Amino acid sequence: MSGSTKTMGVLTVASLVVVTAYTAALGGNGWLWFAWVVLGLVTLGMLVSKPT
Repeated sequence: MSGSTKTMGVLTVASLVVVTAYTAALGGNGWLWFAWVVLGLVTLGMLVSKPT
């Protein structure tokens, strides 16, 4: 796993914590969850792609 993939993984987990805290404190926001899903899919794509 490359450094950029690790960074994306950490960013994805940290953003999940932030979105969950926001939802618990202020109520759900669909756009935040949508953005987190997109970030997760990008991270997943980086994990499965082979470096050139």
